[in-house]
Amino acid sequence: MDASIRLASAARGRWAVAAMFFVNGFVTGSWAPQIPVFLTRLQISEFTLGLLILLFGMGALIAMPVSGYLMSRHGSRNVTLGFGCVVVVALLLVVLAPNVPVAALAMLVFGGSIGAMDVAMNANAVAVEKKLSRAVMSSSHGFWSLGGFAGGGLGGFAIQSYGSLPHAAVVSLIAAAILAVAARHVVTEDKPVAHEHHTFALPKTATVYLVGLMALFSMVPEGAVLDWAALYMKQELGTDLATAGLAYAFFSGAMALMRFAGDGVRNRFGAVNTLRISSLVAASGMLVAALSPWPMLAVAAFAVCGLGIANVVPIIFSAGGNQPGMASSVGMSVVTTMGYSGILLAPSAIGFAAEHAGGFSPVFITLSGLLIVVCLMGRLVHTADFKG
Repeated sequence: MDASIRLASAARGRWAVAAMFFVNGFVTGSWAPQIPVFLTRLQISEFTLGLLILLFGMGALIAMPVSGYLMSRHGSRNVTLGFGCVVVVALLLVVLAPNVPVAALAMLVFGGSIGAMDVAMNANAVAVEKKLSRAVMSSSHGFWSLGGFAGGGLGGFAIQSYGSLPHAAVVSLIAAAILAVAARHVVTEDKPVAHEHHTFALPKTATVYLVGLMALFSMVPEGAVLDWAALYMKQELGTDLATAGLAYAFFSGAMALMRFAGDGVRNRFGAVNTLRISSLVAASGMLVAALSPWPMLAVAAFAVCGLGIANVVPIIFSAGGNQPGMASSVGMSVVTTMGYSGILLAPSAIGFAAEHAGGFSPVFITLSGLLIVVCLMGRLVHTADFKG
């Protein structure tokens, strides 16, 4: 009876952590349609806007290791919910900012809370996986994508109809309601982690950094498609703006769909085999997109890339949170910080490289090579598998 109660609790925890991913994605996605209004309201240039967005990324990268340290003392549940409470009001703080200095501080808080919650909820997903002895990470990331789609898709209509401040307020209310309903079911780790790390220290095991490098090599291509695929389509393949926008839309749509199917695939074939095949599919899609002379073939290739890359990062995160002899929070903090730097900081470097390489095609070919490296390093994610 006790085992059945524990399993039922873990099952509820699985949906609770999915709700955490949805909230994080929903608030993040709701920021995208706010950007044009934000620029106009503060009367700032695109350069200044770029610096403020960079502060979002810096806030996330600063807060991610802090989240790992806090989890080593208080557990993933408390840290997820604590930073979740900040996330639900973070967008509202940005929208209420009256000037650039306050907006800069608000963007740091926004990025920091999103990043810290991200690390904690990924660690909590690992805790759920251990309790259920099956994968839930890919579908959890699918809920993040679903939240982002809902936030971005509904946000533009809401802002146009009711204004940016009412939109931000409603986003906060919806996120807070979901957080409150799910909070009581968020699981705690089986073993207390409060005494595993008394002071902040980087792990000495090299493997966790290699897994983090895999996350970096996987997330740089994702960030490149997000920021540069449309420009590549327009400038180098000569498409109109509407067709150019299909590149990321098909990439992200395919990625979201595959993430909901990914846990079943991983449970059946194992983490190592799933990662190796997925990374090869992603590399092939990226390579075809880079070499395609036809716009619609490039769009289809980006979709294939999304199908492949969808489950690579969730598997790597699971491996990071299951490093032998290391607290889940510590491994997760290292891997997520290294991985997310690929999305947050690499896009500017990619733009610089494209400018000096004669276009984005050589850059995308190089990124395809990074995904091949991930495939070759695939054995390192064997810790993501469940033995019982």
